[in-house]
Amino acid sequence: MGNPKATFKDDVDAARNTIISETMENRDVIVIAHSYGGMVGNSSIKGLTRSQSNKPQLNPPKGYVTALVLIASGFTITGFAFMDPLFGVPPPFWRVNKETGYAELTADNRELFYHDLPREEGEYWVDQLTTQSLKALFEGGKYAYAGWRDVPTWYIGTVEDKGLPVVIQRVQVGAARGQGGIVRHVELPTSHSPFLSMPAEVVAIVLQTVEEFGGSQKPSTRGGADLMMIEIPAVKILAPGTWFRFGFPLAIGRVLGWGLWSYQVLKSLLTYQY
Repeated sequence: MGNPKATFKDDVDAARNTIISETMENRDVIVIAHSYGGMVGNSSIKGLTRSQSNKPQLNPPKGYVTALVLIASGFTITGFAFMDPLFGVPPPFWRVNKETGYAELTADNRELFYHDLPREEGEYWVDQLTTQSLKALFEGGKYAYAGWRDVPTWYIGTVEDKGLPVVIQRVQVGAARGQGGIVRHVELPTSHSPFLSMPAEVVAIVLQTVEEFGGSQKPSTRGGADLMMIEIPAVKILAPGTWFRFGFPLAIGRVLGWGLWSYQVLKSLLTYQY
């Protein structure tokens, strides 16, 4: 059973403690996060990356977080709670239930999250869904951290996603890049949960991340994945369709990213203590 009093900090602490249990054993870690978990994953790696290793720490890690893999997720903004960028307005497929303290799904959950799975399998996963505390969504911004600024990120987009439309995902990738983030962007023709409908392809991407950012010198085993299904979004001059599919959303995102970066720089200059 869930806990309506569960906070975002509770989630971050749980993830962070797991990561630290590995880094203290002299192991490097790649954090894989999905959906809301992307905000938790981003926030949980604060101070655990090499880019911050020169900052004073009471218990400096022996290993480090070297990369993020975000699946159908977002790029956390430091200081912003999950619902802040949406101005506190829930998307159309869930509503606020103040009596229970939970976010209440109102859509056909199989169609929303698992429409590309066989019906019986999709219904099984619907039965596994649990409650989500409203407090974790609307509060706790002071614990939110843009971890993607500190490590390279592989972003797995989901083209047929009905929960987080792919165009929004592409805008977010552009915004992260506009703020200086190192983001490898790939997409799969799946619903919100590609690790269920295309697990081999997701594994192939994760293994590629390990090879690139985890120090592995061995070629990965792709597990029979159909790599042709993994698309790398790119604008091609002779393919006008890519201008609309990828170019415009990524460009809009970059403009937003530049604007946010400029605002943050200006704010830091204005608040600098001489």
